[in-house]
Amino acid sequence: MFSYCIEPDALATFQWLTCYLTTGVHFSFYLSFLNVLGILAVTAPIALSFGFFGAIAARSQIVPLSLLGKGYIAVVRGVPDIAFFLFFVIALDQGFEWLRHQALCPNWTDPIRQGNDFLVCPRAKLPLGTAPQTVHQLYAYGLAIITFALVFGAFAANVIFGAMLAVPKAQLETAEAYGMSQHQIFWRILVPQMWIYALPGLSNLWQILIKATPLLFLLGIEDVVYWARELGGTKTARFTSFPHGDWRMWYFLALLIFYLFMTWSSEKFLKKIMQKLTKGQDMAGTAMSTTRDFS
Repeated sequence: MFSYCIEPDALATFQWLTCYLTTGVHFSFYLSFLNVLGILAVTAPIALSFGFFGAIAARSQIVPLSLLGKGYIAVVRGVPDIAFFLFFVIALDQGFEWLRHQALCPNWTDPIRQGNDFLVCPRAKLPLGTAPQTVHQLYAYGLAIITFALVFGAFAANVIFGAMLAVPKAQLETAEAYGMSQHQIFWRILVPQMWIYALPGLSNLWQILIKATPLLFLLGIEDVVYWARELGGTKTARFTSFPHGDWRMWYFLALLIFYLFMTWSSEKFLKKIMQKLTKGQDMAGTAMSTTRDFS
């Protein structure tokens, strides 16, 4: 990046570091932090949506829908995250390719399962072999986001389902007595009140989601953990210009600081939201107790 970086062996320590930290692979490392933030920004609302509709299904009076919602919560929460990630990404990828195979190659006669191999026609591959590298990366990120959303959506559904049960039934019964429909009771009474009870659990879930992003490394995505391991390890021929010993401790220390800052700032932000949502709750409790005293 700098003109004096042509001969790294002749540089002083500070100049050597400026050259070393501005190589192309280091910019990939810096970009991976933005990738983590981007995945969090996309995954969180999707997971919350899965959780919300999963909770609605779980509390439904329709038995098959209720079983579906409760089954989704129980199955995903009962499987270790790593096992679910490694299984579901492969299953989802093969599921997409199988559907494309059925649609695009109806005359294919060879079996798809051949021993341990899963072989579909070339047109059904995802992404196509001729697709640019960017498409392959976006597809991998898409699979990761769906998997993250499903896993943490199940936990969010459990939190939201419990929060819905925590809303005082007296409020719902009062709304019904005033002639409100079940749809109005749900959206005007239950859902606004539910968030007050759900936010502490969702806040903890958000912190867990942040700390779970290193699982991207298991999915073959070049995330912060991948680059910290690659750049921190003893340099090989790939980094002949800047040889050094095992610096992984320092790179992982940078990751530790990054994640600590993320969880700390998230805690501060969520605390303010909680204070805003619960504003007036103590006053409401005092008013209710005063009313009981006068009665």
